[in-house]
Amino acid sequence: METLIWVGTGLSLLGLAGLVYCIVAAFAAKRAGLSDADLRARLRALVVWNMASLLLSSLGFVVVITGLLLR
Repeated sequence: METLIWVGTGLSLLGLAGLVYCIVAAFAAKRAGLSDADLRARLRALVVWNMASLLLSSLGFVVVITGLLLR
């Protein structure tokens, strides 16, 4: 079950990296001085990455908890 814990930790870290990317990309888009429509389009694309990263991180935490309970 130790393998399950490490796999879950890896998934959580990948999700966390995706969330950090979304934050950095959103700040970069705001600083770029884009028009309102362009800014909305760029942020709308980031929402998909944000939700995917959040899902990956959550699944990683579930796998870690499962590994700890089965230990």
